[in-house]
Amino acid sequence: MTNLYKKDSPFQVYISFKKYLDVLEHIRYNDRLEYRVNYAESLIESTRNFKELRDGFQDISLLEKNEDLIRLLLADLFPTGLTYNEIKAASIPLSNLTFNYTERFKSILKDAGKDFEIELRNISDNEFYVFCCCLILQSYFKKDIRSTIPLYYDIPNKQGIMKHYKITVNSDFTEIIPTETAKILDDEIMDMLLENLDDFKLWKKYFPSQSWILKGFTIISLVDCTSEVALSDLKSSMIEIDPENLKPNENLTEIFKSYFDVPDLNFGLMTFNKKEQKLDKLPIYESFLTNHILDFWINTFDEETRKNTFNNLSHNSKPIVVSNVDHLDAGVKLLPSFSILKDNHISSFMVIPIMKDNELLAIMEFTSPVAGSFNGLKLKKMEFFTDMVLFSLSRFYFEKNYQIEAIIQREYTTIHDSVVWKFRNEAEKYFTASLGKKIYTLKQISFKNLTPLFGVSDIRSSSEKRFKLMLEDLNQQIECLMEIFTLTNSDSEKFLLALDIFKNELNHEIKADTEQRFQRLLREEIHPFLQGKLEIKTSREIKSKIKDYFLQIFAQTDLFYNHRKNLDDSITLVNRKLADMLDESQVKAQQIFPHYYERFKSDGVEHNLYIGHTIAPDLHYTFKVVHKLRYWQLKTICRMEHEFQSFKKDLPIPLDIASLIFVYNEKIDIRFRMDEKRFDVDGAYNSYYEIIKKRLDKAHIKDSSERITAPGKITIVYFGMENQKEYLEYITKLQKKGVLQHDVEFLKVEDLQGITGLLALRVSLV
Repeated sequence: MTNLYKKDSPFQVYISFKKYLDVLEHIRYNDRLEYRVNYAESLIESTRNFKELRDGFQDISLLEKNEDLIRLLLADLFPTGLTYNEIKAASIPLSNLTFNYTERFKSILKDAGKDFEIELRNISDNEFYVFCCCLILQSYFKKDIRSTIPLYYDIPNKQGIMKHYKITVNSDFTEIIPTETAKILDDEIMDMLLENLDDFKLWKKYFPSQSWILKGFTIISLVDCTSEVALSDLKSSMIEIDPENLKPNENLTEIFKSYFDVPDLNFGLMTFNKKEQKLDKLPIYESFLTNHILDFWINTFDEETRKNTFNNLSHNSKPIVVSNVDHLDAGVKLLPSFSILKDNHISSFMVIPIMKDNELLAIMEFTSPVAGSFNGLKLKKMEFFTDMVLFSLSRFYFEKNYQIEAIIQREYTTIHDSVVWKFRNEAEKYFTASLGKKIYTLKQISFKNLTPLFGVSDIRSSSEKRFKLMLEDLNQQIECLMEIFTLTNSDSEKFLLALDIFKNELNHEIKADTEQRFQRLLREEIHPFLQGKLEIKTSREIKSKIKDYFLQIFAQTDLFYNHRKNLDDSITLVNRKLADMLDESQVKAQQIFPHYYERFKSDGVEHNLYIGHTIAPDLHYTFKVVHKLRYWQLKTICRMEHEFQSFKKDLPIPLDIASLIFVYNEKIDIRFRMDEKRFDVDGAYNSYYEIIKKRLDKAHIKDSSERITAPGKITIVYFGMENQKEYLEYITKLQKKGVLQHDVEFLKVEDLQGITGLLALRVSLV
């Protein structure tokens, strides 16, 4: 048995004219007009010896052998007067087999070439099968299925432009008949199938292959919808942006050829870089787009002319359309020279600025070697997808920025806003290279000749407090365990002895590994023993104490943590409050002059500022900026100290902070360390600054055992008298505002390893 479909389907297909012959029979016996009766009778008689026309056949060679008879039979359905206008043919339902064409349809197929084979567009084998099943539901079971799949033919014309035709189908002359293997479905199953259109196996279960007979023929009519389909393709190609793989539709130029009906068309596109006032090529388009005019603007115009051109475009965004270059008025100042047009065989073109909110986003160009290819009507067609171009470009810029941010996050980690521009420049080069499938090595990020500011608000004696509280926790835990083991039988005596040894060691001769050895004893021996006691028959009192004990341990360390937790909670609260104040104040500091800012939280909060022209090269920079930021820093630390005093009483563990500012006049360089994902001072000479910062932490007043920092006071460390004079002015201002007291101390800092001559001012807060 021959299958007229190339694809599997639920049908056995037969070409048949029975239903149309039945129409003729009705006219023959019922029509009142004699000429129509005679006409119908003559057609029926002419087919009397060709029973297959009524019974159905699968031998498609019979169509060609009886071509004239079939044309005569279907003459009413294919009026001669419309044959050069309508695109129409008879067809086997949903197949590529067509016959009895109108003259216009014949002409279209002839232009497509003898090797062209007509096929339905974009329908998979599974979709085809399910669609055939839906025809059965609709025709045989009378199921009301309102939605249908739109069907299209894509047929190239004589110039090679792909034309798109929408197909409308008249199925009046078909019938669907069940075979013995067909399944008759109830409404419940049909509804279930319609809810699972994508489940091909489910549909095939209820509609086995070739279990139904499809007899008859259809009439298909084609409507040229090339512009509509091309417009839809343009929208689809512009909307489909994969963030992980930014690439355009390589058929974009072909789509434009169909849309504008211009076979010899070249398309170009460049984005506009507002910051640098220049056009940028898109590497993803470079391989198949042609930027004749835009290339000329990039490579030929001097910078001033180029900027003037783009300024003019921004203010007068009217597109430029030239139908015939030979007829162009020489006075039109489009280009300095028209040689670029002749050299590239451009006879007709359009240059279209893409604007958003009165700002230039990109420029498109369409060129053709054929005069008259572009005109005002073609430009008018652009209006239908201008919004899509804007949407696509906006999406592209969004994804570009997203990818650049991702590169920065991946390669550099989170970067402060003041320096992110330099990382963006480097990430943009990396991104642009990746679009062009090129390798780009990220360059080192550094800033030179910066003035540093350093400040710290240190939690005083936190290490000593932590050690003391650790002893309290461990002693409490040992006491709790001893109480439990005292209640148990003699098999716990070894634990009592071990705990007594640890208690003595903690309170008299604690060693570096005492805590670690105690943890090991707990994990390997004591805790398994106690867990075992919970699982066997033990007194209620012992079980209760064991459960209470386990509730008090910190799971990650197996140790009591209550006292140290209070300290850690206190430190966390202090750090958060001080850091939040510092970050909030930084917003105002950046308005003085953009600078790099970083802060760290440990037992207190320390911060670094780096100020210089290289961080904000577009702004005017003088040393007055440093003075303003130094005064800002002193004010901010005073505020942090006052804020601390206001919430100090609410801390679980009483704490004090001591604040210090280090003044350093020498310029330093900073470089981003890729391994640590952070900035650090660059070079051996600059490391001297870092050494001083670290050694100031616990420095003393010269010839004294007293620390240079003290709770409730601000300490300012510096090298020369010039800095002393500067900071005394700042202190005087804050004294007048009632922030600082009038008890300024002038101190010398003890000589540190490799560091001598440091001086300090110390003043109390009000």
